[in-house]
Amino acid sequence: MLLCLAAAGPALAIDLAPPARVTATTTEAPGSYLVPLGPWTAAGIPGQEVEGTVTRTAWSLPLDGQTTLALLDTLRQKMRDEGFVTVFDCADDGCGGFDFRYSTTVLPEPAMHVDLGDYRFVSARREGTDGTDWLTLLVSRSQAEGHVQVVTVTPLGTPPPARPAAVSQPEPAVTPPPSEAVTAPPDAARADSGDLVARGSVVLEGLAFQSGKAALTDPAAPALQDLADWLKAQPGRRVTLVGHTDASGSLAANVTLSRQRAAAVRQVLIDRYGIPAAQVSAEGVGPLAPRASNETDEGRAQNRRVEAVLAPTQ
Repeated sequence: MLLCLAAAGPALAIDLAPPARVTATTTEAPGSYLVPLGPWTAAGIPGQEVEGTVTRTAWSLPLDGQTTLALLDTLRQKMRDEGFVTVFDCADDGCGGFDFRYSTTVLPEPAMHVDLGDYRFVSARREGTDGTDWLTLLVSRSQAEGHVQVVTVTPLGTPPPARPAAVSQPEPAVTPPPSEAVTAPPDAARADSGDLVARGSVVLEGLAFQSGKAALTDPAAPALQDLADWLKAQPGRRVTLVGHTDASGSLAANVTLSRQRAAAVRQVLIDRYGIPAAQVSAEGVGPLAPRASNETDEGRAQNRRVEAVLAPTQ
C-alpha cells in the first residue's frame, strides 16, 4: 500500500513509500496554526488557533489512475485507526474553492500543487495524556502526480513527527510562505514628487504580501520610504492607496483582499513612518483595473499592485 500512517510515540508520522517523495518540510517549535473547522465564508475560515510543535510536509507521488478521493481514503482511514477523530472534511467548492485555499496554510508551489477544482481537505484531532494532537490533510493532483500536504501540531515537550523513512534525499530547507510581489513594468514611476504630481499616481514597487493574505512581508520596502518622505515634505497633500489584484478567484473576495492590502500599507505608513492618518486613505478595486493580461503569470504579477493616487487639493 503506497500510503500509510506510522505512529511515532504520541505524535504522528506520515510514511509514503517510494516512488513518493518529500518536496518540502518545515518545523516550528513553538509555533501556531489555525486548524480549519468549516468552509470559508465572507468572515474567513472558522477554526481553532492551536500552539505547539507545528510540522508541515508536502509529498508528490505518481497518480497511477487514482482520484484525489482515492488518495485521501487510505490516509483518512489509517488516521482514524490511530485514534484521530475527523472534525472537518470537505472537497474543493465545498471548502470554499479559491478563497479557502488562499486563506489556509499551504506550502508554496512547486512543492505543493493545488488544483482549485480538485482538492480535498480533512482536519482531525486526538486526545492524549500530554494534550491534544492536531492533524490536517490536503490532497490534490496535477495531470500525472498526486500531491499531499500534512500539517501536524503536537504539544510542546512531545516528540515531533519522525522524518519520513521513505526519503533518501536531504531534507529541503525551510521555505517561507509564498509571497505575491508587486511587479512594476519597466517605466513604472517611483514615489517622488515630480512623478506623483505629473502622473497623478505611482505604483509602489517592491511590495510583497503572503499569497492570498494582506500582511506585508517587508514593511521596510524602499517605495514606502520614498512615499513617506514625500508626504512629510508635503503636509498639505493627501494620497489614496488603491489595491489591485489579478483575476484569480471571485470578484468580491478580490475586492476585499485589495482593500485589505491597501489598508495594511496605510497602517505601515502611519505606524512605522509617522504619517498622519488624515493624510492617507485606502481603497481597493480588485481585478477591475488591470494593466496587463491576466492570461500569463507575468501579467497577473503586474496586476497585483498597490498604487498611491494623489488626492485633489482643496
